[in-house]
Amino acid sequence: MILFPAIDLKDGACVRLKRGEMDEATVFNTDPAAQARTFAEAGFEYLHCVDLNGAFEGKSANSDAIKKIRAAVELPIQLGGGIRDRAGIEAWLAAGITRVILGTAALRDPALVKDAARAFPGRIAVGIDARDGKVAVEGWAETSKMEAVELAKRFEDAGVAAIVFTDIARDGMLQGVNVEATAALANAVRIPLIASGGVAGIGDIERLMAAQVPNILGVIIGRALYDGRIDAQAVLALAGRT
Repeated sequence: MILFPAIDLKDGACVRLKRGEMDEATVFNTDPAAQARTFAEAGFEYLHCVDLNGAFEGKSANSDAIKKIRAAVELPIQLGGGIRDRAGIEAWLAAGITRVILGTAALRDPALVKDAARAFPGRIAVGIDARDGKVAVEGWAETSKMEAVELAKRFEDAGVAAIVFTDIARDGMLQGVNVEATAALANAVRIPLIASGGVAGIGDIERLMAAQVPNILGVIIGRALYDGRIDAQAVLALAGRT
């Protein structure tokens, strides 16, 4: 299982939100590039970055910080937040981002996602953020009527590299991963799934692994890494990444 430490960016700083509320931001590091180096030195093999301002504004807003992160480490990086057109996708891939995550665009413009997945094999992921099972978009400010499973199935056989599935109610709350919903979605589609939202301790990683769902590719870890609830070396050893 791949462990993705999260670097969420707000106003150029590395923060964590609670349930996606921008006014509930806790700043953990004002130097995101230094944070990226810390994760790389700890032994993590991939970074998960989100441009929070971009998610709300509909365009990249923390470009400088993201480019500094890219320059600071050699790890592959997946990036989401505010990327909603072909030009944005191409610009970030050209800038060295390994995988672009499309969330709002997946709901609003599925053809864009499918075209990009064909054009850039293995480099396009779909972000599905769910509130009570319904897909939320525009930085989670709007909740649609579409079920998460329905949206995921739209991209079967489209060449999408992964689905990043977030349970909004648990994100940043340290309440534990919604293993049941994550496993159900992973079993419903053939696209590899990355779990996100609510990781509170190493026990959450153990529960995800115990579910024995081969289609769960990895898990994103945020606040619990920053506040020390999860020890990097212990969790990497558990996941067999050391």
